[in-house]
Amino acid sequence: MIPRLLVLLSLLLSAALPAWAGEVRLATLDWEPYIGRSLPDQGYVAEVAREAFRRQGYTVIFEFMPWARAVAMARTGEIDGYLPEYAGQNFDGDFFLSASFPGGPLGFFKLRSRDIFWSTLDDLKPYRIGVVRGRVNTAAFDARPDMVKEAVTSDLQNLRKLAAGRVDLVLADRNVGLFLAQKYMGADAERIEFMLPVLEEKALHIRFPIVKPDSLALVRAFDAGLASMFADGSLGMIQARHGF
Repeated sequence: MIPRLLVLLSLLLSAALPAWAGEVRLATLDWEPYIGRSLPDQGYVAEVAREAFRRQGYTVIFEFMPWARAVAMARTGEIDGYLPEYAGQNFDGDFFLSASFPGGPLGFFKLRSRDIFWSTLDDLKPYRIGVVRGRVNTAAFDARPDMVKEAVTSDLQNLRKLAAGRVDLVLADRNVGLFLAQKYMGADAERIEFMLPVLEEKALHIRFPIVKPDSLALVRAFDAGLASMFADGSLGMIQARHGF
């Protein structure tokens, strides 16, 4: 009798848990404080992705690389997806877009000593603006070929160029820019400030390549796991644990 009860209990427990569905390989970059190899649990974004997929029976492996390479590898299906990404029209023919989770304010950094003000993008046409190669920003900004945009591989490179006077502005997430300046730029951090108004409040997503046959299933799995995290409050707890 007891062995039969143990078998029944085992079947009930296994039915209550998602089956192990496999591994998900996601390309990303060191984008502190959101995600990074040296951050606790690899950061807020990594923990959100890991937990959402875990709830659907997947394990996640993150591969850190330059952003443009992450996008390129995902587009060709060499990897299952990449994150964290903003929504935008640029890649809609190549990728499925996941549901969103909280991000931060996107805007411009400048030197405190510079009197630069803006209310429309036209006000920024005289200035050299540092951007990250391959990154979606906003539809309006990305569609402006008449603005001077200088692309590099990372936000930190851009901030160092700003401190050296090689660009006038840097377009970046406020949390990222302030974190990097304080961690890596020493006294130069005090020379840099985030400008108002904010260009846009950005949510974060994962993109999955349309060329991979299992991508739609991964989108649905992540979205379902993420929805359950919103519902039970665990997403907010993860944010708080990482200082957001």
